[in-house]
Amino acid sequence: MLNPSLTELTTSATDAILAMECLVMLVYLRRSPSGNFLRMGLWSWVFGLLAFASLLGTLAHGLVMPDSLKTALWKPLYLCLGLVVSLFLAGVFLDWQGRDTAKRILPWSIGMGVLFFGITEVFNGAFLVFVVYEATVMVTALIVYSFLGATRRLKGAGIVALAVFLNILAAGIQTSSVSWTLGGVPLDHNGVFHLVQMAGVAVLAMGLRRGFSVDAQKGEDFFKAHP
Repeated sequence: MLNPSLTELTTSATDAILAMECLVMLVYLRRSPSGNFLRMGLWSWVFGLLAFASLLGTLAHGLVMPDSLKTALWKPLYLCLGLVVSLFLAGVFLDWQGRDTAKRILPWSIGMGVLFFGITEVFNGAFLVFVVYEATVMVTALIVYSFLGATRRLKGAGIVALAVFLNILAAGIQTSSVSWTLGGVPLDHNGVFHLVQMAGVAVLAMGLRRGFSVDAQKGEDFFKAHP
């Protein structure tokens, strides 16, 4: 049975669109030429987990269900979101400090995601915990990619920095009481959050793909130099 709340239905709809967008962006990235399989793998997991979390959000917001079932849906959703942010952090270190550093911090980063899930369980699913956790990682990412873009050390870094900024903006909206009406369709803060996040996801994929094209060229140059 559909949720009788119109804003919950629009939140569910925007979650569904976000899930589909993430899958499209995942395919878009996977079709990019790249010689950096670790980078491709990390960011593929980010988009894939975000798509799955958005799908769970679609169900949680759009359907009327027993509280026990809704609570059960939020558990894997929070776990996915925690892992998305953790893998995002690993991707930041990969682009900033290189493959060896990224490999060293990857297990710790995944552990942070699991720890985040545990904290939300202790605090009874408090979304504020995720917002603080995400904000810390996103501010770090914004600084790093702004630096990489300004120094031209990574192609597409400036675009990724813009995507991170949009994600920070979306997180701020998520914790606010903002509401919009678009074409007669009401959107609460969750719906507006999803709209801004959609823009961030698209921009992120564009920036990453530009870097992947450079990775592919480096890979070709390496194999030419080492026949």
